[in-house]
Amino acid sequence: MSILQDKIYSIMPFRVQNLMISAFGYHWQRRRFGGVFEQALKQFKDRESFTSQQWKDYQVSELRKLLIHSFETVPLYNKRFKSSGFTLYDLKKVDLDSLYKIPVLTKDDLRKYGTTSLLSSRREKNGRFFSSSGSTGTPTSILFSDQMHQRWSAVFEARIRNWAGVTHQDSRGMIGGRRIIPDAVSKGPYYRYNKAEKQIYFSAYHISRTTAHDYASALIKYKPVYMTGYAMSNYILASFFLENKVKIPGLKAVITSSEKLTQEMRDIFKEVYGCKTYDSYSGIEACGLISENEFGQLLVSPDVGIIEILNDEGRPCIPGEEGEIYSTGFLNYDQPLIRYRIGDRVKLASDQITMCGRSMMVIDEIAGRVEDIIHGPDGRQMVRFHGIYLNINGLISGQIIQHTLYDFKLRLQVDQTIFNKVESERLIVSRLKSQLGDINVQFEYLDEIPRGPGGKFRAVISELPRS
Repeated sequence: MSILQDKIYSIMPFRVQNLMISAFGYHWQRRRFGGVFEQALKQFKDRESFTSQQWKDYQVSELRKLLIHSFETVPLYNKRFKSSGFTLYDLKKVDLDSLYKIPVLTKDDLRKYGTTSLLSSRREKNGRFFSSSGSTGTPTSILFSDQMHQRWSAVFEARIRNWAGVTHQDSRGMIGGRRIIPDAVSKGPYYRYNKAEKQIYFSAYHISRTTAHDYASALIKYKPVYMTGYAMSNYILASFFLENKVKIPGLKAVITSSEKLTQEMRDIFKEVYGCKTYDSYSGIEACGLISENEFGQLLVSPDVGIIEILNDEGRPCIPGEEGEIYSTGFLNYDQPLIRYRIGDRVKLASDQITMCGRSMMVIDEIAGRVEDIIHGPDGRQMVRFHGIYLNINGLISGQIIQHTLYDFKLRLQVDQTIFNKVESERLIVSRLKSQLGDINVQFEYLDEIPRGPGGKFRAVISELPRS
């Protein structure tokens, strides 16, 4: 929705908000599942039978096409390739073994150049920028054309929903980041219904012991086929159902994203919903996909892009070793991401034989983010605060620390030459209070926010005693 539509939505009654969300859902459904969606879906499914050699040949061919296109039409890559000594002739001969010679694209590069010199001069129609979550600071902006969106939706259908035994036409419950309930203080309902997509959209910002019955009433009323969205938010909600002894209709699957999925979460979902949970890893950058097959193995989709897993010395990891992801996406030629250092880590499985017979790389574990749970004064629990940093110039990174139920500290790393301290603090406090209610917020400015064990950045820290 646009800013004006959001303002109108915020003052509308519950039933009108449902109509507005359904209208948006209708438009959103056509954008994702029209056009080339069916053709791309068939192609993704057909390639699942590729042998290892076929995948290698496919990736080399796609890589060369992407590099040539980027050299010829993307100013940033043209400049960087030339400065690294690459000619067009060299790029036509690049293979998987020589990919390491291509310059790395950092997240800071994407922030700086993503809407300018990282764009191709030959782009598909109807491109729109979408922002990443920006959970640790300034979000990135990713360009999606209609056709790019349809290709991305097709691989989600083939390798996430279908592997979990569901489709995009099935009804679902969703816990995501959209602020469907504008106010922190609300008497409910704590969900809205998107009739066009048979989707119950639950608020991620009002989950508590006392509100869980309202969430349950929607599940009982609409009986979705599966649940999806933030892993931790889904887990917190399911835990309250179990604690309150609320019986929920069975589901076919729980499909989680955005946060590390633990065995404890899987066990809770199984007990509450009577179904398996399927993990996945991607991101708004859409340059790599890891998803869980029917046998519980995490597989890399080679036709979404090349995922390099490199150790701390920059060398390819061996089976059983954990490393950092560098992604080269094949689906988006309008804003190519080549050897993009996304900042996430995974562990290669020691056994690379798949139980399903697909010739795809097997991942043992998606390291992901493990953030603390923040508790609101009224008992609500949440982990996601990506909206508080949106569109704040000069903000490099941020960290939320909860000292007590009412007292919070925001650690910020900023570029002081463009950061407006007074206006930015006012906006951040307003956004944080809209999620948690009336709280006290202090700010601390650091040259660099300290990292935790293993060099991992924690966006959310709670100092409250663990229950």
